[in-house]
Amino acid sequence: MQKGIIAKKVGMTQLFDENGKVVPVTIVEAGPCTVVQKKTVESDGYQAVQLGFGEVTSKHLTKAVAGHFAKADVAPKKTLREFRLEDISALNIGDVLKADVFTAGDAVDVCGISKGKGYAGYIKRWNGHRLRESHGTGPVARHAGSMGAISDPSRVFKGKKLPGHMGAEKVTVQNLKVVKVDAENNLIAIKGAIPGPKGGVITIANSVKA
Repeated sequence: MQKGIIAKKVGMTQLFDENGKVVPVTIVEAGPCTVVQKKTVESDGYQAVQLGFGEVTSKHLTKAVAGHFAKADVAPKKTLREFRLEDISALNIGDVLKADVFTAGDAVDVCGISKGKGYAGYIKRWNGHRLRESHGTGPVARHAGSMGAISDPSRVFKGKKLPGHMGAEKVTVQNLKVVKVDAENNLIAIKGAIPGPKGGVITIANSVKA
């Protein structure tokens, strides 16, 4: 990737383009992010920068994490994310990245943790079909169906779609368009929906598909 930043989801709204058409957008608070660490091929086997976002008091940090910030001489940050950039020569520890790293028209990939749905059944979790509640069906109209063979192999195959925890997974939405950038307030308007709840932390990087 060429550029990236950590952001916080604010919410959704709508803007109007030059033709007067409504464009649904998600507003994110992008940065300011501080460069906390640089990783190089010589020392780490790859090159990347570690960015910090959000303020946090030192009492909420472990000694190891506090030492990490002290070594970089950077104020403690609540969230740390690593970006493998193609060129990190222009970035130094302590530099601050803001929303203006992106411009209107950029194609970006947005990564975040999806909303948690709790324990969900087979139909809601996997979009399965239900049985007809006719004669002989019994109380299994919303069950997952057959578990497999009987004596051989005497087990349920791995990957069987069953009820369980739904959501709260890492999700990446690719090739979204940056509609507007408000550098003064560190806000970016991205066309469409992005994963996670309001206030959720996301990462934005230039799209590899663009």
